[in-house]
Amino acid sequence: MLIDSHCHCYMDSMHETKPLWLKNIEEKKVQHILLPNIDKDSISFLEALVDENPRLFVPMMGIHPCDIKESYKSDLEWIQNHYQKNPNRYFGIGEIGLDYHWDLTFQKEQIWAFEAQLEWAIAENKAVSIHSRKANQDAIPIVTKHAKKGLKGVMHCFSGSIQEAEKIIDAGFFLGIGGVVTYPKAGLAEILPQIPLSKIVLETDAPFLPPVPHRGKQNESGYLFHVAEKLAEIYNIPYDEVAQITSQNAIQLFNLQSLMA
Repeated sequence: MLIDSHCHCYMDSMHETKPLWLKNIEEKKVQHILLPNIDKDSISFLEALVDENPRLFVPMMGIHPCDIKESYKSDLEWIQNHYQKNPNRYFGIGEIGLDYHWDLTFQKEQIWAFEAQLEWAIAENKAVSIHSRKANQDAIPIVTKHAKKGLKGVMHCFSGSIQEAEKIIDAGFFLGIGGVVTYPKAGLAEILPQIPLSKIVLETDAPFLPPVPHRGKQNESGYLFHVAEKLAEIYNIPYDEVAQITSQNAIQLFNLQSLMA
């Protein structure tokens, strides 16, 4: 069994190929796929997918940092109100965080929205899925501060240094590892042996960041087995052991026990 802890297969680009990737998910034994939200407009597409198969597709709620604009406060209020209509439906708060790669116009607003959503997650006792791109210098101290209040979660698509990884783990967080680990120049393969597998969850971030040998193509949850194979190589343990440990990590973090019956 594999669990994809971070996937956006509700996006338009994946609709046309849906029959193919659904078949691949079944063949590769991907049992659960967590779906972090992006913005107000993505909610209906995400929830439609969950309605089709609520055991396979596991919803989360939040605003992506790249979607924090002028209306960030009202947008967040709207999303929180939508969440409150059925809070038990959602298994986490995400995708939230900081992104300093594309545009710094709303940097202060991103930080405000990030912290507000972390406080929301603590109040709701939900794990968070955190996006941090070129922003670890701000994201990690913020996570550490809120972890002292009971925050739990995963640093999605981790690709930082061993020092950053250790700070994240010391805060009680997991590292989300996806297709980037298969990229020869990424450096993750050198860092991960110093990180216990008990602190790792697998993810795809589909349709983005496909693993080798699918680079340049659309990513999908069925490709998660390539990530598990790479970790089996890195840790020098059987593939099944990687699948078992990382799946149990995801079950524990996101309280997926109710989906296992």
